[in-house]
Amino acid sequence: MTERANGLRLMAVHAHPDDESSKAAATLAKYAAQGHEVMVVTLTGGERGDILNPAMDRPGVMDNITQIRRDEMAAAAKALGVQHRWLGFVDSGLPEGDPLPPLPEGCFALVPLEEANERLVKVIREFRPHVIITYDENGGYPHPDHIKCHEVSMAAWDSSGDPEQFPEAGDPWTPLKLYYTHGFIRDRILAFSDEFEKAGQENPFKEWLSKWRRNQGDMMGRVTTQVECSDYFVQRDDALRAHATQIDPNGFFFAVPLEWQQRLWPTEEFELAQTRVHTDLPENDLFAGIEQQ
Repeated sequence: MTERANGLRLMAVHAHPDDESSKAAATLAKYAAQGHEVMVVTLTGGERGDILNPAMDRPGVMDNITQIRRDEMAAAAKALGVQHRWLGFVDSGLPEGDPLPPLPEGCFALVPLEEANERLVKVIREFRPHVIITYDENGGYPHPDHIKCHEVSMAAWDSSGDPEQFPEAGDPWTPLKLYYTHGFIRDRILAFSDEFEKAGQENPFKEWLSKWRRNQGDMMGRVTTQVECSDYFVQRDDALRAHATQIDPNGFFFAVPLEWQQRLWPTEEFELAQTRVHTDLPENDLFAGIEQQ
């Protein structure tokens, strides 16, 4: 068997349960189905998340939200065919107001970087991923946990292969590539919007696109890697629905018919942020350049 058939290892580092299902989930499912080892690391328990699915907004849910979200995460990981680890930090919540209120004491966003780094380094050294996926410097969107997730992921990228860093956390392991996942692609939304207009159907993206600031730019300009994964959109959707407190099955995530998605935009997008191997850009494989190592 080839090295690829034997499997390489891919780790996705996310802030909350459900992030792994809404960001590059089909890519995770694809690599897992191909025989690679795939692990999702969730940094917080999502304890401060709101109930976003009206069907789950009922007595007792918030009282048991920590366990419910753990169960949802287990179901999502099963749907994607991936391994999962909790890092054990507490959700910071999304502060609102002007001025913004202080973050809750003990939350992930306030944890010293070195403490969070050591925990993630330990998991990296145990799993030994060749590739890591995380968020860009803006966290994908400016949630304090997402921004902290970026900071911790980058610190662990630097630390995990250094034997002098956290010697109690296991034998050093040096990942070879690190990607940011990008989901807010304007061209993708435009393609779906145009299809709604052609079909004469109500366009759920019309207002959203009208508010897109001209100077906002498009993440497509940062994309280096597009992974064709349309055969795994069904698993992605199953994983999304597993997060029943967070995802309304009649909501925005399911507004575009699956056939349209597979035909018009069959890829998920990534930015190669760090690499220790040579690879030619653009890519269509997160493991490009690694199989020869």
